[in-house]
Amino acid sequence: MRVLVVEDARSLAEVVAEGLRDQGMAVDVAHDGLAAAAKLDLNAYDVVLLDRDLPGIHGDTLCQMLTERDDRAMVLMLTAAGAPDDRVSGLTLGADDYLAKPFHFPELILRIRSLARRRPAARGRTLRAAGLALDPVRRTALRDGRLLDLSVKEFAVLEALLRASPGFLSTEDLLEQVWDENADPFTNTVTVTVGRLRRKLGSPPVITTTPGVGYRIAGAPTG
Repeated sequence: MRVLVVEDARSLAEVVAEGLRDQGMAVDVAHDGLAAAAKLDLNAYDVVLLDRDLPGIHGDTLCQMLTERDDRAMVLMLTAAGAPDDRVSGLTLGADDYLAKPFHFPELILRIRSLARRRPAARGRTLRAAGLALDPVRRTALRDGRLLDLSVKEFAVLEALLRASPGFLSTEDLLEQVWDENADPFTNTVTVTVGRLRRKLGSPPVITTTPGVGYRIAGAPTG
């Protein structure tokens, strides 16, 4: 899952971003409306955490811009104003949910996962291919009925490959989808993570590599 955190309070933005990364999410951060608009033009996100009172472009305007996109991210509006009128205003503008600051981090995680499940692309369905069954909601992965003990990044890589199957994902694709825009494109992080994942999946191999193209799952997902 890829999340954009749009928050002008830098300390809060970084704390939230690190907490979401610890949950296995790829997270980008913008501290004003202009930077957020630029990232939204370049990247696809599942959920946008959007502070309402932003410099540059107001959060209300960004929210309206997002609602006009065909494959738009779900919007969770964050604001220090907890008054009912502010909540109604945000939802009227097209926000999918609303959370007043200060908030409890576990509640934020639950809200984000709930929004991701509500996306029209039915991202919550179980993904199946080559004897694999991955449930993004319950965060479980099995091979031939055997429960796999995966790290958050290994799980995210497997999910990305299953969603892309039967197509390929390059190293750059995986860095973008599983890590974030600040990931070093010259790092061997993807190679190491895929290697660990392959060992946990066992034989016969289900992740194939084509040099110069990328990785893929041997078999298309169904479900």
